[in-house]
Amino acid sequence: MALKIRLARGGAKKRPYYRIVVTDSRNPRDGKFIERVGHYNPLLPKGHDNRVKLENERIEYWLSVGAVPTDRVARFLGEAEIIPMPAQRNNPIKGKPGQKAQERAEELAAAAAAPAEEAPAEEAPAEEAAKE
Repeated sequence: MALKIRLARGGAKKRPYYRIVVTDSRNPRDGKFIERVGHYNPLLPKGHDNRVKLENERIEYWLSVGAVPTDRVARFLGEAEIIPMPAQRNNPIKGKPGQKAQERAEELAAAAAAPAEEAPAEEAPAEEAAKE
């Protein structure tokens, strides 16, 4: 059985509250779990004492048995110094616009550059006519 330490969502609509649970990885997110080992309330400010509560002894036990925490739970455990703090993930491709948006931007740049080149050519004869 592949054990996970993960978040199970609770609370009302637009008022999330998460339980940190140990469960089989094949179970649904909010479904059956083996044990509840903490909770997380994202609505509280970051420095608040009750934002994340963990049962350290039980978590250490489940980690020793082979349970694997999810990314978010691993960050909580790293902050609580139960496990080493995981490296932050970085996806530089995520911030780039898609292919169609890049093509549109190139077309706009080309369209903006073309009239700019023609405008000085039109102004030059008018300036010459004014000088004469």
